[in-house]
Amino acid sequence: MEYDEVLRSLGIYWEIFLLYCNEFKEKINSNCEGLEAWQLIAFSVGITLIVTWIYQWLNHPELTLSQRIKKSIFTCVRSMPYIKGRIKEQLDVAKAGLQEELFRGTEGSTYITALPKHGLTRKEILKSVKDYQKLDKVDWKGGKVSGCVYNGSDALSKLSGEIYEEFAWTNPLHPDVFPALRKMESEVVAMCVKMFNGGSQGCGTVTSGGTESILMACLAYRSIWFEKGILYPEILAPISVHSAFNKAAHYFKMKLVHVPIDPVTSEVNIKAMKRLITKKTCMLVGSAPSFPHGILDPIGDIAALGRRYGIPVHVDCCLGGFLVPFMKKAGFTIPACDFTVDGVTSISADTHKYGFAPKGSSVILYSDRKYRAQQYYVNPDWQGGIYASPGLAGSRAGALVAGCWATLVHFGENGYIDSTRKIVSTARYIEKHLRQIKGIFIYGKPEVSVVAVGSNDFDVYRLSGALTGKGWNLNVLQFPAR
Repeated sequence: MEYDEVLRSLGIYWEIFLLYCNEFKEKINSNCEGLEAWQLIAFSVGITLIVTWIYQWLNHPELTLSQRIKKSIFTCVRSMPYIKGRIKEQLDVAKAGLQEELFRGTEGSTYITALPKHGLTRKEILKSVKDYQKLDKVDWKGGKVSGCVYNGSDALSKLSGEIYEEFAWTNPLHPDVFPALRKMESEVVAMCVKMFNGGSQGCGTVTSGGTESILMACLAYRSIWFEKGILYPEILAPISVHSAFNKAAHYFKMKLVHVPIDPVTSEVNIKAMKRLITKKTCMLVGSAPSFPHGILDPIGDIAALGRRYGIPVHVDCCLGGFLVPFMKKAGFTIPACDFTVDGVTSISADTHKYGFAPKGSSVILYSDRKYRAQQYYVNPDWQGGIYASPGLAGSRAGALVAGCWATLVHFGENGYIDSTRKIVSTARYIEKHLRQIKGIFIYGKPEVSVVAVGSNDFDVYRLSGALTGKGWNLNVLQFPAR
């Protein structure tokens, strides 16, 4: 009985709904009386285009709604004549300052702008090189530069030079011609996979640097999400993550979603990361450590999110790649940041930083070969034959691969443990004594090699300028600028 009453009630509502629909239809028809067919078609097409434009504007693949609104307002404001003129003035001042900074030390120098008519002799070239080197004023060999040169000893420079001479004309693009390079490259990858405790499916490739390693990981995960029908996959990473992830998003039609960091610890906010996960999220990222502050993100917690939601997890270990794996044996305790953490699917590590290899080498490592396969490019239909490459570059400098291999086997595990002990001990000594200075503070709790300094009492950029005046060249941070 109750069931019949429910049906009758629903029937009444349905009849009311139909009445409203009929009334709406009659109003539309009355408003369209006297219109020709082409006018109706034009009106329909116009409305469709406007609605589509609004939808695309509200659902931009790279920018959020608030960013789009801000950008639109700023575009309108800066188009005003007075504002436009003021902006140009400020840009001109900024450009002049940037040019002065970039070209400092080369004032009055002449530039070669065309090939010399007659080639220079070896003696003339070496003399010119010596003259060019006189332009370098920063004492990087004396250890007054941060984030740039990581070794540069005479003995290692000599070894690298000898190796470069042997492999100067080789190219990993042709493994059939240079099988020695293929073997060296596979051994570099194998050694690094072992360092990070990879399993039997652990694999990777040698790249030109940390940026390419990061790009390859992003490309691999983007390709997987493309196959799922997601056209603009999202990278979910801390706001302190390396700018290479911005570049990857720009290159590969992805969206980088920044996760806030804890204002005290400078670690990524895990709760915020969880809230930002969507079906478009193709990878979660953590730094070990972060480049700006030297802080280890909670990789275990990020990996737990990855396992729960079925999302790959990338650990950016470019900076700490040859410190973090050896810290335990060097006597330091840190949370696991390698493939022993269930859920970590890829790791980027720079061999040319604390691995001390010649500049221009890094590795991207994967927990499983199925991920690496997604970064490869293969064109079987080219008239020149089958073209394939593991990374962005086609031809590569084989000498850099050989130099990387030589450096790794030269230092060996004990050598890297010893260098890790010295570097981390020095960083902690610096941190300890900086904390005793009034007026400055340390960001978070740095555990590896980077110590970031700020101040609530004075403009910290003045401190940077004073140190520069004393011959130091330290990295300057921003956002926040204190």
